[in-house]
Amino acid sequence: MSNATNVLILLAIMAWVLQIVLGWWQVNRFNQAFMLLSEQGNVGIGRTKGRFKSKIIIALAFNEDRYIVNNIVMKGWTVFSKPQSMPELNGLHYDEINPFTIFPTNKNAREALVEAIQLK
Repeated sequence: MSNATNVLILLAIMAWVLQIVLGWWQVNRFNQAFMLLSEQGNVGIGRTKGRFKSKIIIALAFNEDRYIVNNIVMKGWTVFSKPQSMPELNGLHYDEINPFTIFPTNKNAREALVEAIQLK
């Protein structure tokens, strides 16, 4: 086997390991934010589906009166996306949530929000 082949194999293995580490880091950050959110009430979570589009995860914490008390939104293509909050969602009652008015131009966010409000 040539030296160039060995270098390519080594680079591929290093990229694979880096992807695993960065993926773990992203999941860990989301789990920490989710644990804090779950302490605030019942949580509904939704995400986009599909392989080749930007992913969005929305988690909503509802109090016993069905008002949103806090939320997490993660969106992006890479492992560097981080959990953020959308303050405009806080305070909305369950019956007031209309994904088409909250996200009029973002189909992926609407899809995730529709799934998040399907409380189990």
